[in-house]
Amino acid sequence: MLQLTVLREQTDLVVAGLNKKNYKNAAAEVAALLELDQQRRQVQSEHDELQARANSISKEIGILMKNGERDKAEAFKSETTDLKQKAKTLAEQLSSLEVELQNALYKLPNLPHESVPEGRTAEDNEVVLQHGEIPKLHENALPHWELIKQYDIIDFDLGNKITGAGFPVYKKQGARLQRALINFFLDEAMNAGYMEVQPPILINEASGYGTGQLPDKEGQMYHATADNLYLIPTAEVPITNIYRDEIVPVDKLPIKNAGYTPCFRREAGSWGADVRGLNRLHQFDKVEIVQISLPEKSYEILEEMSSYIQGLLQKLELPYRVLRLCGGDMSFTSALTYDMEVYSTAQGRWLEVSSCSNFETYQANRLKLRYKTESGKTQLLHTLNGSALALPRIVAAILENNQTPDGILMPKVLHPYLGFDKIS
Repeated sequence: MLQLTVLREQTDLVVAGLNKKNYKNAAAEVAALLELDQQRRQVQSEHDELQARANSISKEIGILMKNGERDKAEAFKSETTDLKQKAKTLAEQLSSLEVELQNALYKLPNLPHESVPEGRTAEDNEVVLQHGEIPKLHENALPHWELIKQYDIIDFDLGNKITGAGFPVYKKQGARLQRALINFFLDEAMNAGYMEVQPPILINEASGYGTGQLPDKEGQMYHATADNLYLIPTAEVPITNIYRDEIVPVDKLPIKNAGYTPCFRREAGSWGADVRGLNRLHQFDKVEIVQISLPEKSYEILEEMSSYIQGLLQKLELPYRVLRLCGGDMSFTSALTYDMEVYSTAQGRWLEVSSCSNFETYQANRLKLRYKTESGKTQLLHTLNGSALALPRIVAAILENNQTPDGILMPKVLHPYLGFDKIS
């Protein structure tokens, strides 16, 4: 959530940033929000003045009664009653304005970092680097949705029978590949200094608002209405919310957490070739890394996280590229995002497997996640996260890029986790 002080003091910068994210009617909405803030501050001032006057008169009443000036004291009592009633009315008005203001602030996305390129769609994203050689496949190479049938390792029909489309059943070597990747990613995270946590996969509304999934992504999450809980879209949500309403000691920073969870996304409105097979699912596994840092360190940490994720892709021997997302393709909450994409030779296209983002103070402001400076002043921290990694498209790329006429070769780094070196 954007800070009101930023909106008041850097209005032009805010409007320019919102325009860069292609937010509609940015100038008008910011102006309306500032007007609402002015009303709130005016009501607050009037309320405080009335309350101060009532408190002052109450003291006078005691003195007058002590001095025997009962008639004057009674007149002051009547005035105090009137003042308190007016103050109560203003307090109710103030509460209503604060709720309205909070809801208006929730609707504004984060501002993009100055390095974010202009653009409206994924076509405008900037390619930062590309690594690895794209493999050449044999003549009868197949896409992964055909390979999984051939080797009987993932069953979409069975998942559809049990639950519905987008909920596959992994079995045999497919299930072992899932487990191997999860363990590999977690071990790598631990070796890089991340503390493993296993959070709940259901969250309450406060957690959804804390990291920005609510109200922006409400329709994309599965909602358990009886208990008003939401299935998580990513481990970022519960892990970051561990630190909601916390003042973190500076000597504990940066905080580095990693966690594996299943993730759930309704993906409403998704269809076509881009979502075939493992390309887009309603339930999938992912290992997430989260960092909480001092503001002046966060962009250095973002580069470090990007390099770490690239290191995983290199160990898996997958060709990949890194994109800096343009303003129009960024998430609601992000200030700067790098996407990592692996190349699927059988599909002939790039598949996104990770997003690594710096949210600056946007989530921290919602979470009330802070630290104290040397002077004792309380300041907001910066939050960051990244997929390290999401499994479905990694599995798709491993199957497609490593297929041979005699089976599918597994990356060497996974052999100790798998107990086999080829799916056959």
